[in-house]
Amino acid sequence: MYHSKITGLGFYVPDNVVTNDDLSKIIETNDEWIQERTGIKERRHIKRGEDTTTSMGVKAAKIAIERAKIDKNDIDFVIFATLSPDYYFPGPGVLVQRDLELRTVGALDIRNQCSGFVYALSIADQYIKTGMYKNILIIGSELHSTGLDMTTRGRGVSVIFGDGAGAAILRREEDLNKGILSTHLHSEGQHAEELAVIAPGMGKRWVTDIIADNNPDDESYFPYMNGQFVFKNAVVRFSEVIMEGLQANNLQVSDIDMLIPHQANLRISQFIQQKFKLRDDQVFNNIQKYGNTTAASIPIALTEAWEQGKIKEGDTVVLAAFGSGFTWASAIIKW
Repeated sequence: MYHSKITGLGFYVPDNVVTNDDLSKIIETNDEWIQERTGIKERRHIKRGEDTTTSMGVKAAKIAIERAKIDKNDIDFVIFATLSPDYYFPGPGVLVQRDLELRTVGALDIRNQCSGFVYALSIADQYIKTGMYKNILIIGSELHSTGLDMTTRGRGVSVIFGDGAGAAILRREEDLNKGILSTHLHSEGQHAEELAVIAPGMGKRWVTDIIADNNPDDESYFPYMNGQFVFKNAVVRFSEVIMEGLQANNLQVSDIDMLIPHQANLRISQFIQQKFKLRDDQVFNNIQKYGNTTAASIPIALTEAWEQGKIKEGDTVVLAAFGSGFTWASAIIKW
């Protein structure tokens, strides 16, 4: 049995900065309203034609591969987490295999939205623990901006999300005191429609239905979120899954050196920080700059925290996420 260890991290966000004031020019909103409810000051949106979900993931992956000091041909498997694939099918995993010119390795796509990167990390960890693979590339990438309702009608959701990608190389580690100690995954599908994009989908509204109706007021292909309900569930599930991970490894809250929460809403992160009585230097948030980048948010935040020297060897790092599905997850890592 082996452990798996993160040996390379990278992230990419588009150059195009969209501030709250920028949004107020096209949506009936303002900087104070957005910051009060979400903590977000700005986010990144692609310029059409310059980036895709896959291309952002590839850019992040190249940085992670270089930092891991491995050759791209050493990669045994690719796992790509996103809710915003380039195509309905195939998924972006195989596009990464193509664009990075990797060997004909397997590629897996993960559709667990905000929890997607932690789910991907957990799956990669199991493959490495069993000895099946040695080096796995994990990517979380999202292109939200082109799929949002950028009108006053959609402001409750559209002001929240940004574009970007993060990547990690997970490598076999023989020292069982290092690397990923455990991962914990959950779902509660009875609340799936509380945060969802319904169309296009085979179940309710497929492309032919949308085209046939040609209804400009059809909102089924824009994201819907029951914000208060999501918030109330998120703070409970975040707390539960963090404690689950700590208890599984006989750790205390005081053992946490760095908590990287999914960047859903700064108010959620602050609530969790206060509940666990964590200092500011024990929690990393960057939603203020990038908005909610869904599956990309944890790898982007993890990379920035590492780049800024806030994560060092021997630290206990906790990743935690909650999102659409409802799904939630955590990972306990000994850096």
